[in-house]
Amino acid sequence: MEYKDYYKILGVEKNADEKQIKKAYRRLAREFHPDMKPGDKAAEARFKEINEAYGVLSDDDKRAAYDRYGHAGVQGTGGMPDFTVDFADIFEEFFGFGGFGRSSQRSRNMPRRGADLQIKLELTFEEAVFGADKEVEFARDEICSTCQGKGAAPGTPPARCTACNGSGEVRQVRQTILGSMVQVATCPTCQGKGTVITTPCPTCSGRGQEYKTRRQKVTVPAGVASGNQVRLAGEGQPGSNSGPAGNLYLLIEVKPHKFFRRRENDIILDLDINIPQAVLGAEVTIPTLDGEEKLKIPAGIQAGKVLRVRNKGVPYLRGGGRGDQLVVINIAIPKSLTSEQRALFDQLAKTMGSDVKPQERSFLDWLKETIGG
Repeated sequence: MEYKDYYKILGVEKNADEKQIKKAYRRLAREFHPDMKPGDKAAEARFKEINEAYGVLSDDDKRAAYDRYGHAGVQGTGGMPDFTVDFADIFEEFFGFGGFGRSSQRSRNMPRRGADLQIKLELTFEEAVFGADKEVEFARDEICSTCQGKGAAPGTPPARCTACNGSGEVRQVRQTILGSMVQVATCPTCQGKGTVITTPCPTCSGRGQEYKTRRQKVTVPAGVASGNQVRLAGEGQPGSNSGPAGNLYLLIEVKPHKFFRRRENDIILDLDINIPQAVLGAEVTIPTLDGEEKLKIPAGIQAGKVLRVRNKGVPYLRGGGRGDQLVVINIAIPKSLTSEQRALFDQLAKTMGSDVKPQERSFLDWLKETIGG
């Protein structure tokens, strides 16, 4: 059999430490991986050679035997070097997951953040505009008060899982053209914990958590709108492995108002006035969110005209004042008249004549039709 210098294959010195060997292996394996060079037989052979070298040099016992006896020290029953490669690092680096090897064990034991929760919070129009102090009620999991999150009944500690011998994972060795590949999976018996509960907690049935209803006071800032969210940090589901809790998000839903509607930070009010008020002008009283205000209607105002009342709109969420109240004028045409009113309108009609004048189309109207606006 042709002699292979495993140190030369990986490009490291004979006194290289574990970190240097792993770094060289990861660099070369990434370069010559068949997925990086599909259909390249030379790259496939080189990749096999790299894994063979790493399978020996990454194992302290095999490396010592190789350094002392050469290939004879690491040969298996078939005359080929007996090596097993754990593909955890390279699979994690290539594909972003750690389903193979040691990284899966590390990831299971890492602190995990709890899930976020979301509930709906209904506000009146005024509460959304000016802000409000509210109390919300929601349900979430909390650490069991009986077992303190252990899942076992008090005085009965968890037992070591016999399926995985407490490691939390089971291994399967598969023979491939690249050698023996170790595939690591979470132990199905203990779900990766390494222990099993023989006597579950009577309160939480072994979950370690119990479902509870909470009440929480919250200050809703002025200027929120439907669809906005208010975040309550750390009020979501509890984390695992000492990880932080998730957040609680309050989804704002604003009830419609009797008079007002909203457009961004402006408030819109539709106002009906009669014909004399439109023709002669008037001073009228209108509602605002701050109370009643006087509004001057100019003589000759047309239907659809918008009058602006400054600083009577919605406060800006980040400060800096308020929007305006927009008053949209609508001229109310009476559907029935008294005899006296009809006589007055008849007299007015005689003075104004009966001719009609078609409204000329403006340049803006023509432009909208032309460009499809």
